[in-house]
Amino acid sequence: MAVPGGTGRAPDPPHADPRGDPFLRTRFAVPARPVTYLRRDRLLVHLDEALLTPLTVVHGAAGAGKTLLAADWVSTRHEPVAWLTAQVADRGGGTFWAYLLEALRLAGVTMSADVGLPASAGRADDRLLTRLAAELSTRNTPVILAIDEYDRVTDPEIADQLEFVLHQAGHGMRLVLVTRTEPLLPLHRYRAAGTITEIRNAELALTPDEAAALLALHGLRLPADDVGALVERTRGWAAGLRLCALAAREETDPRTFLKEFEADRTTIADFLLAEVLKRQPAGTQDLLLRVSVLERFCPGLADALTGRTDAEGVLTALHRQNAFVEYLGHAWFRLHPLFGEILRAHLRVRSPELEGELHRRAARWLRRSGSLGEAIGHAAAADDWGSAAGALVGDLALGELFTGLHCEDLARLFSRMGPEPTGPATDLVRAACALSRCEVARGSSRLRRAVQALPARDGSAQGDPADLAATRLSCALLETLVARLTGAPGRAERAARLAEQVRREVPGTLLEAHPELMALLLTHLGSARLWAGRVRAARAALTTVVDAGGPAATAQARRECLGHLALIDYLQGWPGRAERTALATVAPVDPSGPPPAPGPGLASLVLAAVAVERDELDRAEALLGVAVDARHPSPDPVTQAGRAIVTGRIALARGDTRAALEAVDRTVVADVASPWAAAHTASVAAAAHLAENRPETAVGLLHDVPRDEPVRLLGAAQAELAAGRPEAAAELLGRLRSQAGIGPAVTVRAALLRARLAGERGDHAAQRGLVSRALREARRERLWRPFVDAGPWLPALPLDAPAGGRLPTGPPRRAASARGGQRAAPPVVEELSGRERDVVRGLAQMMSTEEIAADLYVSVNTVKTHLKSAYRKLAVNRRHDAVRRARELGLL
Repeated sequence: MAVPGGTGRAPDPPHADPRGDPFLRTRFAVPARPVTYLRRDRLLVHLDEALLTPLTVVHGAAGAGKTLLAADWVSTRHEPVAWLTAQVADRGGGTFWAYLLEALRLAGVTMSADVGLPASAGRADDRLLTRLAAELSTRNTPVILAIDEYDRVTDPEIADQLEFVLHQAGHGMRLVLVTRTEPLLPLHRYRAAGTITEIRNAELALTPDEAAALLALHGLRLPADDVGALVERTRGWAAGLRLCALAAREETDPRTFLKEFEADRTTIADFLLAEVLKRQPAGTQDLLLRVSVLERFCPGLADALTGRTDAEGVLTALHRQNAFVEYLGHAWFRLHPLFGEILRAHLRVRSPELEGELHRRAARWLRRSGSLGEAIGHAAAADDWGSAAGALVGDLALGELFTGLHCEDLARLFSRMGPEPTGPATDLVRAACALSRCEVARGSSRLRRAVQALPARDGSAQGDPADLAATRLSCALLETLVARLTGAPGRAERAARLAEQVRREVPGTLLEAHPELMALLLTHLGSARLWAGRVRAARAALTTVVDAGGPAATAQARRECLGHLALIDYLQGWPGRAERTALATVAPVDPSGPPPAPGPGLASLVLAAVAVERDELDRAEALLGVAVDARHPSPDPVTQAGRAIVTGRIALARGDTRAALEAVDRTVVADVASPWAAAHTASVAAAAHLAENRPETAVGLLHDVPRDEPVRLLGAAQAELAAGRPEAAAELLGRLRSQAGIGPAVTVRAALLRARLAGERGDHAAQRGLVSRALREARRERLWRPFVDAGPWLPALPLDAPAGGRLPTGPPRRAASARGGQRAAPPVVEELSGRERDVVRGLAQMMSTEEIAADLYVSVNTVKTHLKSAYRKLAVNRRHDAVRRARELGLL
């Protein structure tokens, strides 16, 4: 077709393209929107920016809703919009430009005859493009041209020509490209200049609210959680949600269908296979099918699965094409969830024997690259449990079954492992899984098999020396755990010595990567030593773990160690120190408020024991309830004994002697007896018998327990005194005085017993002095229970206020301290002065320090001095507690 020349009247528009074929009118028609189409105002508002920038690109995956979005936007415009749907046949530049000129003509854009028409289907003349751009640049109102399916235009020459016209047309043209891929235009220049409007795949995804509205248009109304789960699975993909809705409408239970549908059995599979997979070259299809077995992948991993070396370019291209390959950053990708499901199903049909081999290749590559968790998962998916267990043990990661972020996932994964294969690694994993469930007999049996299967350490063993060393160190870990659970400190010491020898053979990188193994081993060793009464050695092992700090993987071990250290402090009579150590296992949510209680375990038990010492019985019972949560069994002897002791002491404080005896009568099964556990349980039982007026029984109970335990000496002295043998009581208290390191929970009770002995001798001055000393010690630790338990002689004791303050009146609160009874006020070592009372009254009136100073005509520093003294006498640290304590004492 010749290009018209001259300056006369424009010729009639042609009705055929340069080949002589008639124009296909459907290519100029704006697509119709279905009745269930969901208008999304947020995207329309964004598209309105197309009027402000020369170039707008709407690019997203197949079925992302980009064409209907553009069509909906066009329907909202008052000015005419030229619409063109591109085709693969437009590879010839002449045909493309003929269709583009026809789209402009149909939209009402008039052009002079000078513009001309393409002379051939193969190319467009440069003169035509120049005249077209020049004519568009003179327009007062820009022409809006929307080209749909622009990804079909693959000829770089057409892209260059279109960019030339767009650039030279200036304000006279606004180009909107709807495409699956980034167009072959210099987008970087438009982005740098801020002259492009882009709506990408992520923005096209439906939000949960939009998805709910779309489902409602299909007659489906679901709870928000169900909609959220569906959006997560489809990633908000418009076509996927629409196809799901259409399929669900045909089901009797749409809600269940949308929760459980199998993507490969729906029309979604037909769509994705036809529109995405089969549009790719054969090599790319093979790569997509192979990586479908992976949750995420990088080029190196993809190459390992395909045996090729070009994955990097292929994956990058797929991502740019919006071919349902998502970029995660740092060279890692993943498939869209539905696309991945469908590809896996397609792989199983097409090559059923290949999936297992792909998982094995992935497992090998991932373990070499340091992604142990994923490597184990793929080995398990291939049913290669020997490799899975070997990776876990060989990489020194067996401790992850007990602590860290993945312990539950690992336990769930290895629970699928059958009785085969067998070997040191698989038996160790089975033993660890059993021990993590507190199945000590089963775990010990598996551990024994693993140890017996290990080769001798004579240098003749075959295999990787590092793997063998890691296996032996893992055995030592489980040996210390079994020793802890069975109360066998000798076994724990032997395992610890072996671990110290073997760890020198383990690569330092493994030890650094998995610090939880040694942290757990030392935790178990410290617990076993504590059970044996080797307190100093136990503290050394436990403190090593706590002081080392470390990542989240060792957090559980550090918490357990702190719980044990808190128990040591409590057993040695330091309740305040024990409380601080126990509370260190948790971080306060609100720094201005009280710290939260720890969860199940020793820390909560210790806090409950401290609460008993402070006569806070309701709090003690609440903490005990947390500590013995049935969902978190702790069958090690230390915890069992601690639970029995605290339960018994609470029952004693409540006046329930039968419950106290039942609590400490439960047998703790252990290979060796614990001196402190025997002494404390006997002490509780003896106190119960004393409350029932059976002193000789109490004496007999305490006779057979370790004789130098402080709690045994105290209990025996009290029983001897109750039996009428004050000399024997005094001798026991003398032995207690010679012991070093015991804290106020012991010394306060001892001072009160000596005071009672002094009173019976008639030495009332010594008696008052001893009680005053006990009060001073008790105030620092807020101890009150020793005074409640002392007996009826103590409240009747006359004390001078300056010397010793005052004591509560009334009988011991065995009956009165029943659940719901009033709590007696704590002792005050010294009476508050008049000025101190005035300051505390100001606190009660919610006055600030400055307001109290002005009211009393004193300086702020003077008020602070009075406050400090009042806090000390009331044994508090905060304003609110001071007011509460003063009210309890009747000072307000």
